This record gives sequence, C-alpha cells and structure tokens, in this order.
Amino acid sequence: MSAPTVPTFPTAVSPFTGAGRPGSPDLLRSVFRQHAAGVAVITSRDRGRPVGFTATSLNSVSADPPLLSFTIGTGASSWPAVRDSEYLGVHILGEHQRELAGLFARSGADRFGPGTGWAAGPHGVPVLDGVLAWLVCRVVGRVPAGEHRVIIAQAVVGDPAGEGRPLLYHQGRFNALRD
Repeated sequence: MSAPTVPTFPTAVSPFTGAGRPGSPDLLRSVFRQHAAGVAVITSRDRGRPVGFTATSLNSVSADPPLLSFTIGTGASSWPAVRDSEYLGVHILGEHQRELAGLFARSGADRFGPGTGWAAGPHGVPVLDGVLAWLVCRVVGRVPAGEHRVIIAQAVVGDPAGEGRPLLYHQGRFNALRD
C-alpha cells in the first residue's frame, strides 16, 4: 500500500494575486506575440485557380494516423477554397522565404504570379518550389471555432527533404533563427 498523497501549498504570497488583465482579443494577441511559431503556406484550388495563405497555426495532431491542424478565418479570401476542397497543400517555409511568406499573407496580392514558383502536385494541389518540406493532405474535419475553423487533415504524400533553416513568426514579424 502506498502512502497517501499530501497536498502541497505555496509557501509565499503569490505575486499573481489580483494581477493580470481580463481575457480579451487584445490580451490573446499580446500573449501570442511572445510565442515564436513556424511559418507555413496552405494551398488549394478554387474553381481551377490556385489559392493560398500564410499560416502560423500549423500543428501536428497525431502520428498514426498522420494528422495535422491549422486555423483559417471564415472571412479570409482563401476560406471558400479550404471549405470546399478535399485536398490541401501544406508547405513549411525556410528563412530564405520571408518575401513569399509576406506575399501569401497580404490581402489582394497576386500570390501565384510570375514570381512564385510552383507546380500542380498530387490531386492537383499547388506545390510551392524551394520549401523545406511539403505535404498534400486530405481534409478530414472542419471544426467551428469562433470566426475561424480548425482544419484537420491527414497527410497523403509529401517530401521533407528541402534544405535550409525554418522561418519563424515572432513579435508580428518573420524572423530567422539565431545561433
């Protein structure tokens, strides 16, 4: 028989008692500016045209089955394509791709114009050139979350063999890793 667990209590008054700000959109944005995130571009097709956007909300969900998730606002120009597509592309950007990340983040930009290298990949999904890694995924869920949707997708095919270091998003800017 094991000894009963004895609860522990703080030995000093917490510096956090009464501190902090009420939960709000501004508080959440301020806190997440402190969180460095990898940068990805999500691609799809909308009536035959390639579409895409920059995402910093990419997460690994499960290794078996191989699932990932990301979020997208329902007011985003790419939302109709993501809403209606069975397959999507997920591209991990390298630090050499700051301009590409900015292009896919800008509203109204010609994201697949002459300066963007890409080709139709598996299932017709646009696959970007020069990325660190890419996946083509089948959408398995779209979960409402406020004015966004959490997209859950299963990896179908991909390539992790790109060279370079990852691009990060921190403090509202795209950044390179520092040694």
